[in-house]
Amino acid sequence: MPKLYRDGVALTYEEAGNGAPPLLFAHGFGGDHTHFAPQFDYFRHNHRVVAVDRRGHGQSDKPEQAYTIAGFADDLAWLCQELGLYKPVVVVHSMGAIGLELAARYPELPGALVLLDMPFLPPPEAQSNFQQMLAGLRSPAYREVLRQVADTVIFLPGDNSERKIGLVEGLCATPQHVLVSTWEHFLAHDTAAAAAACQVPTLYIGSVFPANLNRFRELCPQLVIGQTVGTGHFLQLEAPEQVNGMIERFLAAALKPQADNNGGANK
Repeated sequence: MPKLYRDGVALTYEEAGNGAPPLLFAHGFGGDHTHFAPQFDYFRHNHRVVAVDRRGHGQSDKPEQAYTIAGFADDLAWLCQELGLYKPVVVVHSMGAIGLELAARYPELPGALVLLDMPFLPPPEAQSNFQQMLAGLRSPAYREVLRQVADTVIFLPGDNSERKIGLVEGLCATPQHVLVSTWEHFLAHDTAAAAAACQVPTLYIGSVFPANLNRFRELCPQLVIGQTVGTGHFLQLEAPEQVNGMIERFLAAALKPQADNNGGANK
């Protein structure tokens, strides 16, 4: 995979296709760029597509450092500049806080956001479970904690069993220091403030994670909400036809006015 070095840290990515707007895919907690394989292959026919391994994940470097939401957003913004991605549609699985932080910190950068099954301001019981998960991630038994979370929260009984095994093993292969720091900073992130600062068209597609969508829409009035049917947390892999269709429809509706105002620049 190609790589670019930011302050000595290798960030790897995959790219293909041509056409505007470009799509930038950023995976979730403990994931890698392959988690968007169906979307990468589908949208490459009409768009330039880039799928990244975030710092600490996949084939990117995994230094001992703090893994903050702002830091992940800064990496994505830097990659956009280095790769010449103009007004990309930033698609983020699970850790949608990264996409919202990107839009808040760099308001002129993204053309739109797509957030897949993001736990937005979840209820107190879910927040308590997330805090317990952090304690488990800090323990020597962190891999067992991850497997338990996968069995009870992430997957549904109807999800592809072979795919589940591969996804869980990939999650457990992520270095513990990356998992702990990422989850710690995810829980501390002010996602509501980032949502309130987001001004770009935003699509939320939900599945199994809890989210306060009424509050989300209050903070981000341009929010469009979709929901997949019969999928666990990895909705983009379990039902790509549903996810791809919603993204495609959203882009046609949300970005056409921008293209018209720019004299067709995004067509």
